Amino acid sequence: MTPIEFHVEVNVPAPPRLVWSVMTDVERWPEWTASVSRVQRLSPGPLRPGSRVRIHQPKRPPAWWRVTGLEPDVGFTWVSIAPVVRVTARHSVEATEGGSRATLSIRYEGSLGRWLARWVGSLNDRYLAMEAEGLKSRCTGLAAQPNACTL
Repeated sequence: MTPIEFHVEVNVPAPPRLVWSVMTDVERWPEWTASVSRVQRLSPGPLRPGSRVRIHQPKRPPAWWRVTGLEPDVGFTWVSIAPVVRVTARHSVEATEGGSRATLSIRYEGSLGRWLARWVGSLNDRYLAMEAEGLKSRCTGLAAQPNACTL
């Protein structure tokens, strides 16, 4: 079956390293996006391949995610697997002339992946937009603070 993917890009007037630090501080996501109500790190230490996280979102059951790939200061990928559905999310950042561009995506695969993606499609679009704007707002605010580039 062909996977279904949702994605959003946002330009952020902050350096990529700052955007990366906010993106990978997953436990603090509820502070800057209403699409995430709680994040629990299940693995100690910095985010790295194999790290596990449980995410609670409004209107969704809790999801367990495992980091499958991470390139420091560039992006990370994590996967949530449920019976007959595999969901892969990617968070990346790249330098632009005015700061950074963050790309957030979520991909549904599996025998029920297409059905689930269609069922939650509008919610996915809303949540990705909330996350992109929240990330931009958080990073813009942090970039305006003294010593922001040391993050």
